[in-house]
Amino acid sequence: MGSGGARAPTGRWARPLGDAALLLLLLLLPPLLLSAAAEPTPPGTACSQNTNRTCEECLKNVSCLWCNTDNACLDYPVTRILPPASLCKLSSARWGVCWVNFEALIIAMSVIGGIFLLAIVTCCCCCCCRRKKRNRKPDRSEEKAMREQEERRVRQEERRAEMKSRHDEIRKKYGLFKEENPYARFENN
Repeated sequence: MGSGGARAPTGRWARPLGDAALLLLLLLLPPLLLSAAAEPTPPGTACSQNTNRTCEECLKNVSCLWCNTDNACLDYPVTRILPPASLCKLSSARWGVCWVNFEALIIAMSVIGGIFLLAIVTCCCCCCCRRKKRNRKPDRSEEKAMREQEERRVRQEERRAEMKSRHDEIRKKYGLFKEENPYARFENN
């Protein structure tokens, strides 16, 4: 504890969160890479040309949105985050990969985000509780060390007082006792 800096949170939450993130990455990354690695369509190609074809052909162009209800390939509304219901319902809208609809994507990302935030809050609370417990009450070894240090200080003071009294007795015995004012002898004459 010499540096006093904050330590990285470790414990039982570090590994499950890492495993969950890795699993999510392994599940979502390959389909996205496969769709991105497919033959790219020229940027000037309109998405409406892929209407009544397959979802995969439509989604080769990343600016397209596939609507399952009417098998339409539409331009993704880039001014909005989610496509409006008038364009296509979220449950039938596809973007990026054909097997994930927007509704499931929103729910999954919300759950993952909630779990992530809950894990961060839990780690912060655990760290704060441990820090409060440490600051509030010293542990047994610290209490024992403080008691022993105080006992040694008291014994040393007692020995120092005893040695001083012994030295004073010896000085009196041999007439070497120092007076309060060394010039007091000369004033009496």
